[in-house]
Amino acid sequence: MKNWWKSGSPWIWLNAGAVSISIIMVFGLLLLILVRGFGHFWPSAVVETTYIYPDGKQVQVIGELKKSETLTAQSLREAGVALPEEQQLVTRHLFKLGNRDVTGRDFVYFIEDFMGEWSYPKEITVLERREWGDFYGKPLRLLENDQVVAEGEALWPAFMERLKRSNRLYDEIRHIERHEIGNINYRLERVRLDQRRAELRGNLTPEMEAEFAARRASLNQEYAELQERLDRLLEEVRRDAIVMEVAGGQEVTIGLDRIVKAWQPNNMSIPAKVGFYIKAFLDFISGYPREANTEGGIFPAIFGTVVMVFVMTIIVTPFGVLAAIYLREYAKQGPLLKAIRISVYNLAGVPSIVFGVFGLGFFVYIVGGSIDRMFYPEALPSPTFGTPGLFWASLTLALLTLPVVIVATEEGLARIPSTIRQGSLALGATKGETLWKVVVPLATPAMMTGLILAIARAAGEVAPLMLVGVVKLAPTLPIDGNFPFVHLERKIMHLGFHIYDVGFQSPHAEAAEALVYATALILVLLIVVLNLTAIFIRNHLREKYRAEGD
Repeated sequence: MKNWWKSGSPWIWLNAGAVSISIIMVFGLLLLILVRGFGHFWPSAVVETTYIYPDGKQVQVIGELKKSETLTAQSLREAGVALPEEQQLVTRHLFKLGNRDVTGRDFVYFIEDFMGEWSYPKEITVLERREWGDFYGKPLRLLENDQVVAEGEALWPAFMERLKRSNRLYDEIRHIERHEIGNINYRLERVRLDQRRAELRGNLTPEMEAEFAARRASLNQEYAELQERLDRLLEEVRRDAIVMEVAGGQEVTIGLDRIVKAWQPNNMSIPAKVGFYIKAFLDFISGYPREANTEGGIFPAIFGTVVMVFVMTIIVTPFGVLAAIYLREYAKQGPLLKAIRISVYNLAGVPSIVFGVFGLGFFVYIVGGSIDRMFYPEALPSPTFGTPGLFWASLTLALLTLPVVIVATEEGLARIPSTIRQGSLALGATKGETLWKVVVPLATPAMMTGLILAIARAAGEVAPLMLVGVVKLAPTLPIDGNFPFVHLERKIMHLGFHIYDVGFQSPHAEAAEALVYATALILVLLIVVLNLTAIFIRNHLREKYRAEGD
């Protein structure tokens, strides 16, 4: 045994065990996110049953079973539930009932002992609405201008056809509101700012005023034409409605303009469910959020995360690489250089929220405020760059990840053998040529390693971004068709902050739970894709310079 300890085998097994446990925990977490996240899009069966209260009152229940749990009967007795004294355990089920505008409750627990037989009627329909969440019921009649146009067996095909038409009209309406009218408002604001700039410079002439008035009149005319077209579309999209019967027999009329999609999960085959699942996932990726971010898609958050990471990469790479080259190749070794290196290492351990506070105080208020006063005085007191935005968020993350890039690049430069430098110099190359044409290309894989670590950390950060540019809901994307096309001053959405907001700030915690897992899954996949891309580039560069060296 003594020889076994001296051999070091116990430490090898201890290390292997620790690594194995870590891998199991990581894969377990990823599996949980995968199952819960992907399961969010599957069309679950809808149950119809009756619930009999202890006083004999019966109510009809229609909804999706979300989860079941077993509790002690005593805990429910203390909550006022009448149960037999001899009963020890009780199973209760959490149902998603939807119909929040009708019943006031989305999710309700029901005790299994008081529930009747479960059935799965094929005609039960689920409606995903633009407001008030999902709706569960049985379709009765299809209306056009309050007149019945379909019922019975002809109802479902006619309803789906008109729902497609309604969604096409709604998409056209949203395009007009989001892009065409938004573009006119942007141009009107540019006219106002141009006129204000001329006033501040004191060169506003009557001719210029007339020109501004003509531009404004032309844009107002375009706006009036778009508004007239929009009113016609709104009148047309509100034409159709469907009458639904909810649990308890009440009839509710819902306009098709308020419905995103409809399906009958109990009447769907496996291939139909798979097709629905794929479409729901793609809609989630490409859609815009609704209902305080608890419904709809996450495209703005994905777009904001990717754009912010790219801008951060563009900023941090040259500064980190040049700083590392200076520290390793040019700086004189001594106490000052040691102090700088210690500062860089300590900077990597500073809490991220401190970077957020620094970014807000220095970048936003000082630098951004100065930019506004120098270049955008006509927009004041409304700030342009003196407010949190994409550029300041990216710059703060660049500062946060700068030590990682510096350390990785320095280590890469230190691993280049001195014989390579000496051989280059012996062949007549200058020190600068040796550095930039020989040493730096060979150290590129190490630089990419630092960049990979920087991207992985930046994509998952939340705390500093809450202060310097990330918001709950951004009305417009930072890239559009208006000059200068990339708007670094705009606020953005971010997947990490979206998870925090939906998981901890949502008024409907149960409804947000599945969305949190789905968004977390997308964030993990996005980080994996970004890292794999950087790893592929690093490996390509490594093989390229290895082949050239051979």
